[in-house]
Amino acid sequence: MAPAASAPIVIAMGDPAGVGPETIARAWDARHERALAPFVAVGDGRAIERVWRGPLQPVTDLATVARVFPDALPVLTVEDAGEIVPGIPDADGARCALHALELACGLVRSGAGRALVTGPVSKAQLYDIGFTHPGQTEFVAERCGISRDNAVMMLAGPGLRVVPITTHVPFAAVPVLLTPELIVAKARVTARGLTRNFGVGRPRLAFAGLNPHAGESGAIGREEIDVFAPAIAQLVAEGIDARGPFAADTMFHARARDGYDAVLCGYHDQALIPIKTLYFDDGVNITLGLPIVRTSPDHGTAFDIAGKGLAHPGAMIAAIAMADAAATHRLREQQPA
Repeated sequence: MAPAASAPIVIAMGDPAGVGPETIARAWDARHERALAPFVAVGDGRAIERVWRGPLQPVTDLATVARVFPDALPVLTVEDAGEIVPGIPDADGARCALHALELACGLVRSGAGRALVTGPVSKAQLYDIGFTHPGQTEFVAERCGISRDNAVMMLAGPGLRVVPITTHVPFAAVPVLLTPELIVAKARVTARGLTRNFGVGRPRLAFAGLNPHAGESGAIGREEIDVFAPAIAQLVAEGIDARGPFAADTMFHARARDGYDAVLCGYHDQALIPIKTLYFDDGVNITLGLPIVRTSPDHGTAFDIAGKGLAHPGAMIAAIAMADAAATHRLREQQPA
């Protein structure tokens, strides 16, 4: 069901011992300054009380969130997370994070929420309680009925969007996994996602070469010739503005970034190093290819600083703002011209 424009953004709190609760609370503090749309935190409200002295308001119905939001942070409580100690994760907290994620995802899928924002979780803690997905992205994709291969991870900041074509795999496996078919599939989802979520009418996709200097015409590797070139040719034949592959070391300076709307990179660090260097405090992970909008701050649980008042809320604020903007673009796209 498509959400109403007035539906709130739903935030799964993440691990209650991490920085998610604090960054959500501090995002609420900035609600007027940053003109944030109403949102509700899903999880154990005590995790927020441990790190913040602001007003909380328990809610049971998302229809009340907009009324509550100006004066208090709305919280939809899931099961007790046990003894919450900031910076010290445990199995109870992991179970709470997982149940919050499942509930938040379900609320957005049902149309009660307009977009999903996921707080940071500890994969190690989740694995210990039987979680079998590589991460939250794959979990949300499955709940939405989408193959994990068709869910594309994009990292976005104010002036750069990147997509790792392969994600959490050993570097040695990357040349084997990179195929023209995979590149084409990821690029199609990326192009469509730029239009649906960002309102880009004709997306310009650039590709980073896998090898130094994009292979130097085959002298330093043939992936650019044998793998990227046929994929890009197919995309161009389909009407997608696809360019490259280019030498990765010259793709991320300011002038180069003016030439594309997103860059697709062969492997994880090739994409994440530039985005985290440029936008460490306000980078956002947005999942393309889903029937719902899902974003996440581009940082982890940061247990080492949890509860110390040091967590920067910039990425959470950016994730909320991007979720709101993407949901608005999707709503406009659905309306008749």
